[in-house]
Amino acid sequence: MNQQTRIVKTGRKYDQVLEGARSVFMADGFEGASVDDIARAAGVSKATLYSYFSDKRLLFREVVRTECERQACEADELVETTCSPEKVLFETAHRIMAIILSEFSVQMFRICVAESERFPELGQEFYESGPLVLKAHLEEYLEGARDRGELKINDISLAADQFAELCKAGWMLRAIFMHERDFSQEEKNRFAQGAVDTFMARYGV
Repeated sequence: MNQQTRIVKTGRKYDQVLEGARSVFMADGFEGASVDDIARAAGVSKATLYSYFSDKRLLFREVVRTECERQACEADELVETTCSPEKVLFETAHRIMAIILSEFSVQMFRICVAESERFPELGQEFYESGPLVLKAHLEEYLEGARDRGELKINDISLAADQFAELCKAGWMLRAIFMHERDFSQEEKNRFAQGAVDTFMARYGV
């Protein structure tokens, strides 16, 4: 049965369903998205859609998981670099900004908050598929940098959370509440450098 499920959930039509669902969720939110609209956007029948996903929540989860997995793959390079912590963290800060400022992340954040009372599992799925995966990559890098004597950190998990929050300073609330996302490169560099300087002041050797 598991093997059959894996075989079924691949191929062109499955990708069409995910892409169609992604576009509808982005435009209409979770509650506003109908199965009819998703099937129409995907170019498949409702029967085909239901053969992959028995309900809308499962489909939403898979859309989130797939997109977050794609974004998180870029973090794989993080633990392989031999650059200084300042350079690695500066680049990481830019990656975090790019992910959070993406249209997908902003809209999914809003959907998860809007549906938090009725469907708290949506937010949990988004967190576990996105921010938690990125945090794991960051923890792996910080642990390696500590072992190499480049950083002095006792609590790796807390330090990873702190750096992620530092990366949001100056622009996160503006992006969420004021719909500002087109920050200049100069501004992004200032935000990233500020996060790195503050982090290194605490954990630098």
